[in-house]
Amino acid sequence: MNRLRKPFWKWLLFASAAAIFTVIIIYSNQLIRKIAQEERQRIEIWAGAITYKTQIINETERFFDSIRIEEGNQAYIFAKAVKKVAEASLYEDITFYQDIISANKTVPTIIANRNGDIDAAINLPDSVLSMRNIRELGEGIHDFDSLKLAYYRNDYVMIYYKNSHIYGDFREMIDNLLESFFEETVINSASVPVIITDSTQINVIAAGNIDSSIVNAPFKVNALLEEMREENEPIVLDWLDHGKCYVFYEESTVLKQLRLFPYIQYGIIFVFILVAYLLFSVSRRSEENRVWVGMSKETAHQLGTPISSLMAWTELLKEMPVDQSIPQEIGKDVHRLETIAQRFSKIGSVPVLEETDIVPIIDDFTNYLQTRISSMVNIHFEKPDHPIMLPLNRQLFEWVIENLCKNSADAMNGKGDITVTITEEKNKVYIDVTDTGKGIPAKMQRRIFSPGYTSKSRGWGLGLTLARRIINNYHKGKLFVKSSVVGEGTTMRIQLRRDV
Repeated sequence: MNRLRKPFWKWLLFASAAAIFTVIIIYSNQLIRKIAQEERQRIEIWAGAITYKTQIINETERFFDSIRIEEGNQAYIFAKAVKKVAEASLYEDITFYQDIISANKTVPTIIANRNGDIDAAINLPDSVLSMRNIRELGEGIHDFDSLKLAYYRNDYVMIYYKNSHIYGDFREMIDNLLESFFEETVINSASVPVIITDSTQINVIAAGNIDSSIVNAPFKVNALLEEMREENEPIVLDWLDHGKCYVFYEESTVLKQLRLFPYIQYGIIFVFILVAYLLFSVSRRSEENRVWVGMSKETAHQLGTPISSLMAWTELLKEMPVDQSIPQEIGKDVHRLETIAQRFSKIGSVPVLEETDIVPIIDDFTNYLQTRISSMVNIHFEKPDHPIMLPLNRQLFEWVIENLCKNSADAMNGKGDITVTITEEKNKVYIDVTDTGKGIPAKMQRRIFSPGYTSKSRGWGLGLTLARRIINNYHKGKLFVKSSVVGEGTTMRIQLRRDV
């Protein structure tokens, strides 16, 4: 029943975690979709505002172009009026032309003859009005537009004019507005990475919230544009001096982090469940260890009294007129019981390891076991001709050899061979126990060391568990199935380290 409950609770724990994760993912995805839609709507509203603002700027630009043309015409009319006044006879009425000349109070104008001598100037600083020749303007002449006006006798004059102060002030205001507009395209209200391209969708007009090293590298910016295109469909925009443009944008950092948040939550939940499971397993294993330790010590305590009685009876038998081989064999078994009691008493405490020759330990036990099992089971110990010293606890190590050999004898159903061999490496010693029994299926080879697992009709299934604990935990070695073939036999291997 307990074996069925453990997998059930494992699957229940897993199913609960999966259900929690699924709910979090579904809810988070719905929330992310809503935020992404709202983010695109903000950018579309921003792009629409940019479009309307561009139209306003276009109209304003056309308006100031018309003013500039009008001021040029005004300068030309002014020059013609000056010419007419200069050509008029003494009795001709020139009041109309004088009114035209006096009406020009805004357009800076200079009239010069073909030699550059200034004949008239108006709406200019005193420094310019005091000049006699147009060449005195130097580089400043480039600030003026010019018109050529034919004069009498195939002569001509040059009219130099520039935009009025009113026009200049308005022009500066428009330039500031355009610059502000450009900055607004870079830093949009959504505060997301954005790139504006021309109609080719390649040439960058403006970019915001993006590293300049990326914007200035064509390969990197093209790759980024491709990523943005896959992530969000670009928004079409009509922009001053550029015509049809495209707005590429990425999701905001907050939205990207929000997409990762469910997985972070899942990771936290997974870690929490894993830690809870490990704590539960450790607690359960610790409880099992306490039960085994308590059971072992209680067994050693209970064996103490009958062993003492048997030892006394053995001494009495030695003094009686009986076959003395009987008390001798009984004495061997009593000594064996005493050894077993000592083994149980050492479970749960850290054993003392001493440099010990393992050859006589294995030899003594195989000889002892041979006389107490079926005569059709032969135990062979391929004994080396030199001592093999290892740090061991003799009583516990004997217990491991006893478990392995008895398991092998049971696996052969009272008939077969058990072979114990020792092989050495520089800092390792291998002890192999091989039988000719029924073998262990591959899928069961890991389970044979689990507590409670046994193939016998009688038994607790703790022998191999305790043997592995003694080798792995106390002697810092390894106990494992080296090889096993069903119907042919099994080799169990003990691997121990030695000081070199």
